[in-house]
Amino acid sequence: MTGMTSSARPLLNRRLAEFGTTIFAEMSALALRTGSINLGQGFPDTDGPEEVREAAVRALRDGRGNQYPPGPGVPELRTAVAAHQERRYGLSYDPDTEVLVTAGATEAIAAALLALVEPGDEVVAFEPYYDSYAACIAMAGGTRVPVTLRPHDGSFRLDLDELRAAVTDRTRLLLINTPHNPTGTVLTREELTAIAELAVERDLLVVTDEVYEHLVFDEAEHLPLATFPGMRERTVTIGSAGKTFSFTGWKVGWITAAPGLVSAVRSAKQFLTYVSSGPFQYAVAEALALPESYFTAFREDMLAKRDLLATGLADAGFKVFKPAGTYFITTDIRPLGENDGFAFCRALPERAGVVAIPNAVFYDHREAGAPFVRFAFCKRTEVLTDAAERLRKAFAS
Repeated sequence: MTGMTSSARPLLNRRLAEFGTTIFAEMSALALRTGSINLGQGFPDTDGPEEVREAAVRALRDGRGNQYPPGPGVPELRTAVAAHQERRYGLSYDPDTEVLVTAGATEAIAAALLALVEPGDEVVAFEPYYDSYAACIAMAGGTRVPVTLRPHDGSFRLDLDELRAAVTDRTRLLLINTPHNPTGTVLTREELTAIAELAVERDLLVVTDEVYEHLVFDEAEHLPLATFPGMRERTVTIGSAGKTFSFTGWKVGWITAAPGLVSAVRSAKQFLTYVSSGPFQYAVAEALALPESYFTAFREDMLAKRDLLATGLADAGFKVFKPAGTYFITTDIRPLGENDGFAFCRALPERAGVVAIPNAVFYDHREAGAPFVRFAFCKRTEVLTDAAERLRKAFAS
């Protein structure tokens, strides 16, 4: 009976039983099988700056990072992260005690939650939320408490009264994401002020995922929560190179936080990957020092792509929530006579030759997300033009 188990208990840990295969794997496989344009998973279809790629090659050839790098990350990258936070936001961090390099933002989230959450602790997070949030809260033994962002005047907004009502004596931590995936919402100064006041009043820790910090559009402004009164000492800020420099496969992320918080997160992180991405860390250190013109051009390119895809979706009959940040567009499919995002996305490759993601996977309250579908626009202009035309042909009457 090799390979069999004598126990009737399921093989998968019950904390993870509800999650199964991620929707991204399912929809990307569907894209491959049908030859569709994949606007589901959020990865670029071109590499980032050539000088950054060459910096990685140079590090490989020079033997920097080919063996285990230091546990907290290579000094050059920790120094570059600290300099970036200081230059952009006036946040001063000690590279030696207040910066920790991780295997992408995904590990940063996992390590932070495993370190800071005890079984039974409640974690308040905005839904829809990136799927790893729910899984990591579950792995830590925490209880997730969703606060739903709801459509209002063309964007998804936070109800501050609902947020306050969600906090109980069992709440340990707020898990914040701005710019917000999948809705594209960027929290305002007023909203962040209220969140900060709540965290201070209720003595809460905050983990804030800011990986789209360089992708804010129009009048929106990215404001790190750690810059608000009382938040520097209680906030774990997560950043990442993947989204900003278009090298998502390198998996280089980081946290910045007060020494006690970094030490706690490092205690969990060292038993996850220990270290990762050695040569790439040196390359990302150089990327963070790129001139402002790079970040401006990157943002302007994504803005043009946002507008291209948003116009195509609107022409096809979708209701479009134009994002203030990230590289995702959330749409409402009800104007098309549809209301089930799962069924819509599973049929979309055959109908239009395009793959998208049903937002309901990002909700505990599945019905709240049922009619919403997310498209990624971090693709080449000609790919987006083709996708927009396919959608127009499939749906425009």
